[in-house]
Amino acid sequence: MKAIWNGEVIAESNDTIEVEGNQYFPPQSIKKDYFLTSNTQTTCPWKGKASYYNLAVDGETNTDAAWYYPSPSTAAQHIKDYVAFWKGVTVE
Repeated sequence: MKAIWNGEVIAESNDTIEVEGNQYFPPQSIKKDYFLTSNTQTTCPWKGKASYYNLAVDGETNTDAAWYYPSPSTAAQHIKDYVAFWKGVTVE
């Protein structure tokens, strides 16, 4: 699987995990140069508190376009620190 935004592959892995239709990429598969920490957090009723990344590629920023669970609930431990995408990021 590849995650692509603004013409760049920002994550790539053969070991993604699908949850609720989203592909979660292992943390070591993301290209960290494109990821900036965001202060945004949301809460999922069963996965717990999500944290977000902004994506920065070629001078453009996609705010809160990636999320992950640094301390997920017991039911979601299998995706701890794995990263998923939205907001125009193509996953193929």
